[in-house]
Amino acid sequence: MKKHNFSAGPCILPQEVMRKAAEAVIELDGIGLSLIEISHRSTEFVAIMDRARSLVLELMGLENKGYQALFLQGGASMEFLMAAYNLLETKAGYVNTGAWSAKAIKEAKLFGEVIELASSEDKNFNYIPKGYTIPDDLDYLHLTSNNTIFGTQIKEFPKTNVSVVCDMSSDIFSRQMDFSQFDLIYAGAQKNMGPAGTTLVVVKEDILGKVSRQIPSMLDYKVHISKDSMFNTPPVFPVYVSMLTLQWLKDLGGIAAIEELNEKKARLIYSEIELNPLFKGFAAKEDRSNMNATFNLTDDSLKERFDAMWKEAGISGVNGHRSVGGYRASMYNALSLESVGTLVDVMSELERKA
Repeated sequence: MKKHNFSAGPCILPQEVMRKAAEAVIELDGIGLSLIEISHRSTEFVAIMDRARSLVLELMGLENKGYQALFLQGGASMEFLMAAYNLLETKAGYVNTGAWSAKAIKEAKLFGEVIELASSEDKNFNYIPKGYTIPDDLDYLHLTSNNTIFGTQIKEFPKTNVSVVCDMSSDIFSRQMDFSQFDLIYAGAQKNMGPAGTTLVVVKEDILGKVSRQIPSMLDYKVHISKDSMFNTPPVFPVYVSMLTLQWLKDLGGIAAIEELNEKKARLIYSEIELNPLFKGFAAKEDRSNMNATFNLTDDSLKERFDAMWKEAGISGVNGHRSVGGYRASMYNALSLESVGTLVDVMSELERKA
């Protein structure tokens, strides 16, 4: 039985994408060779890379606006370092909304002064800070759009004249927004794009080349741009699967279409959390993530029964992160409304039987 996959990442991908990717591992498009044994300089793979990069800018509405899309390696954790290496000359501002923001702050401190403009640590990161002041003399402002561990999501981004860098690892391509308000976006693929192993970077070219330090080639965005995202051997399989997923999203109707589905899924589970007295949400209501719903039982004695019930229903990956406990339902783009309905049915059944 195919399970309902609520894993926080690596996570669920569209079934049709998985089938095409599996076929390509055996043989890519009838060329007599596997995707994973052809040269990354081959005509076939260069076309795949070009298509993936093109789809990114098309879906984000950033074509011909001075942006470049890159597929790099090292995960978002490498981008914590690379963003600061390429952009931080004197001072940067960071908003601390959880574990990943804290890691980004740690890396940035290696390159210059880092100001923590706001933090939600006082309430174990269960809300998004608002109303903080953004100095005009920052090299950039760094935000994390969605927080997988705590289930919070920025709903309205601050207006500022300084460059904005955003870690969108866990909600990229999930909702419509004006992506041109960001100068650098990065995201690990393993939430809404593909398997672990590649990281998407979308960067506005005119913010680069302004730091005085010498940047190692492998960490220099300008080098990767000049080599069409193939300065070194790229992660061929994750890039291919990302390309397929982006094409799937385009065929579905783009970000507008998937946002509508994601909002339906979020409304369904949050309604159950609010109405069912056996559950309580972790994140502040106005900041709840559409990607990661975090919640707890109001009576811990029901845990064993509830766990047995959701496992029996074929549900996987809903255990909460150790720093929060409880449960986390990750509802990335490829998760069906039916799967969310199955989890909600189990929650309702627990109430009836309690």
